[in-house]
Amino acid sequence: MNRTLLLTTMAVFIAIGTLGSQFLWFPTGIAKAYPVQHAVNVMAAVTLGPVPAVIIAFMIGLLRNLLGLGTLLAFPGGMVGALLAGYLYRWTNKRTLAGIGEMIGTGILGSLLSVPYAKVLMGSSVGAFAFLPGFLVSSVTGAIIGLFILSRIKNAPLMQQSASNR
Repeated sequence: MNRTLLLTTMAVFIAIGTLGSQFLWFPTGIAKAYPVQHAVNVMAAVTLGPVPAVIIAFMIGLLRNLLGLGTLLAFPGGMVGALLAGYLYRWTNKRTLAGIGEMIGTGILGSLLSVPYAKVLMGSSVGAFAFLPGFLVSSVTGAIIGLFILSRIKNAPLMQQSASNR
């Protein structure tokens, strides 16, 4: 994939993730659930790979925070999920495992990583399992949406381009 196409695709994913957070979110305790973020993570992991997926997750989290649409918890959750989804897909070439990587990366690892993160940066001292239900619901919902979209666009030029790069 040439650099211009990569950057343009990343920008489109960032726009979808940022705008989608305005329309589809729900509260989960002290965090907010954004399934669109997780759908974008899965789609970016499959089409672009782990590193661009992590950059996209970071930029979506940054823009959501700058626009007042999210919390600082967007960073550990979104980035860990994107990374694990990207590597699981790269290692196995199975989209389903990219979705599972997002669920485990965000739903479990990201939620556990958020405990000290919330304590230091947000002044919230909650237990280890305070974030787990909300992060799991959000990541499972988003991963399913992302896998569904990927199943519908499997013949799109971007999908053919990403398949030829492997």
